[in-house]
Amino acid sequence: MSESKLIDTFPAFLAFWKTAQHLSLDAQIQGWASTYLAQWPELLEKQVQSYAEDGDDWQQMAREHVIPFWSERMPSMKRAHQNLLMVCRPAYKRANEVLGFQQALTFVIYVGIGLGAGWATTYQGNRAILFGLENIAEEGWDEAAVLKGLIGHEIGHLWHFDQRSKAGLMKGNGPWWQLYTEGLAQRCESVIAGEESWHMAAQSDTWLRWCRRQKGWLAGEFLRAVEVGGDIRVFFGSWFDVSGHKQTGYYLGYEAVRRLQEQMTLGDIALIEDVELVFSEVVKAIAQDSSG
Repeated sequence: MSESKLIDTFPAFLAFWKTAQHLSLDAQIQGWASTYLAQWPELLEKQVQSYAEDGDDWQQMAREHVIPFWSERMPSMKRAHQNLLMVCRPAYKRANEVLGFQQALTFVIYVGIGLGAGWATTYQGNRAILFGLENIAEEGWDEAAVLKGLIGHEIGHLWHFDQRSKAGLMKGNGPWWQLYTEGLAQRCESVIAGEESWHMAAQSDTWLRWCRRQKGWLAGEFLRAVEVGGDIRVFFGSWFDVSGHKQTGYYLGYEAVRRLQEQMTLGDIALIEDVELVFSEVVKAIAQDSSG
């Protein structure tokens, strides 16, 4: 099995925050970049660039959505940090056993500016998962069992990217690609866990039940959003919701992949070429089956 590496920036964040928590919000924003994350310039650049690609000002996003909540979320960030130190490598070993994921993998624990509890990407030339403690705390995903699910989901993404790369297939973009990749990663989370696993449902007793009951309506809403060029962040983003329920697109994508598995293996699904054709058809079927 290939090696995993863990980069833990949280002690440096705590040292920075000991002084910065008493400063103005603008000084905290600047210090986050110039004092704390300046020690990991690639990590800083990835976050700034991600917001820029979406046409957003990273400083404004941090000011409105993230930094004002750091103090109140600190206990949760500390719990998540300790649990990640315990579960990252065992979860990686399990994914290797179940999915045959052989890539060298870097885990990075950091406090960021709202770009996700988990982020499957590259870092220092390796496949990597970046864990944003600020988002983990915001979502209430700080328990070990939930974090195992999150890790499984992100490894699912990396496994998917690896399968496509080996087959010479490019990554896509757009709403159907997002539904596809998130749905497949969510199925991988369950495969790695050996049972149904929904890390995003950790703080809700009703989320999964609501999604199952409303899956036909959800499918119809997704189809309509795509047709009119609407903002599909309402189905995936942690700062958005559909009818009061966040991240419902993960359930819809999971259900689409589950249905495809009735005729295809997970490996075959990972190599679908015409993603829009296949997933638009299966989502239409979900909408029709549930409305009939």
